[in-house]
Amino acid sequence: MKPTCYLRLASVFATLLVLSGGLDGSNIAFAQLNLSFDIEEPPFEYTKTEDHNRVSRLIAKLKSKEIKPEYTREQGYLASMLDALEIPASSQTLVFSKTSLQVRYISPRNPRAIYFNDDTYVGWVRGSSLMEISTVDPKLGAAFYTVDMMPWRAKIERASYDCLGCHVTSMTQGVPGHTVRSVLPSIDGSVNAQTASSITSHRSPFSQRWGGWYVTGRHGEMTHSGNALLRGDRLDTRDNGNRLNLRDDFDTYDYLSPYSDIVALMVLEHQSQLHNTMTRADFSVRQLQHESDGEDPTVASENEWRAQLHMIAKPVVQEMLFCDETKLTSEVKGLLEFAHAFESRGPRDDQGRSLRQFDLKTRMFKYPLSYLIYSEAFDSLSEELRREVIRQLLDVLEARDTSADYAHLTPQMRHDILEILRATKPGFERDAS
Repeated sequence: MKPTCYLRLASVFATLLVLSGGLDGSNIAFAQLNLSFDIEEPPFEYTKTEDHNRVSRLIAKLKSKEIKPEYTREQGYLASMLDALEIPASSQTLVFSKTSLQVRYISPRNPRAIYFNDDTYVGWVRGSSLMEISTVDPKLGAAFYTVDMMPWRAKIERASYDCLGCHVTSMTQGVPGHTVRSVLPSIDGSVNAQTASSITSHRSPFSQRWGGWYVTGRHGEMTHSGNALLRGDRLDTRDNGNRLNLRDDFDTYDYLSPYSDIVALMVLEHQSQLHNTMTRADFSVRQLQHESDGEDPTVASENEWRAQLHMIAKPVVQEMLFCDETKLTSEVKGLLEFAHAFESRGPRDDQGRSLRQFDLKTRMFKYPLSYLIYSEAFDSLSEELRREVIRQLLDVLEARDTSADYAHLTPQMRHDILEILRATKPGFERDAS
């Protein structure tokens, strides 16, 4: 298959519901706008577009000898790369299903380790000389890289075609992105393509999460699908919960820790889905602007554009505010080391409050607005889109929008979140004007 044909898998259809109401006195109603992306065509040109992100900056430092990574026999350049990318080792999560490029190495006895921060993900498998890195890029969505680990050098190259087959599909909302996938793994970690699987997020029922992953931490009486294998045609979850470590499951000696932290998995689910949602919205705006380039706007077309922009931004707002989040019925307790590293990145207001503070009793975060509002990915959204997202966020937080979508936000929550934002992201309200 030709590369351009291969990349045509990157199509997404964003269904926009009917919007009826007054915009500058006009009634605008449109039932559906189909946005189909060919990421190798303008305005995207994925493989031709130069990358500008955390990993490309690291590559430049390696080439200039500003950074000299250290190699170990057990882990190659893993520790050095995590340090250079500012990724904490405590973010380790472990997936044992054969659902990655390096399927021949992965099994329940040799899981793949994933480490991450707010924008970058590192995949490492014991016994492989290839390490995978992906990151969020302002123009590309997700950008993918491989690290060829030889004792005398670490060679990082941008990779597209091998990665996009899985990372530009309906699983990633049709744009270059990331997912946490829950599957039904066999005893060797293999997955029958005909069996059910799902992409998990903060909306997913707890019981359906993390099939094919190891999970450590306490979660009370709630059940999940991690640490379990198929027995016949059913997942055996009789003794898979509330694991404190994984030393009885496989030899953890060469790994950075014997854990696959449950809270890290919850964070990973949230931020991967929000990144995909932001990318899809940004691609939608860029596509519409490209298609209308050079056209003389009319009042009708301007009103239609505003209505389209409203509907494109709304899923981003809903994801950022944790709409439809599954309620926790037991307290979740993970590694203190991960929680401390995550929360310490702040920022905090003068009362010590932060959007990174966990709740983990009834919901994930104490103040349910995503910390990714501070990210480069958010700040790099198309200007019109970013303004519309902020305008809608302010409508919710200032209680002008009290629709059922945001009923989970109490008046006190809205007040606290807005105070935290005003203290920690100065000037953000100007973007809404």
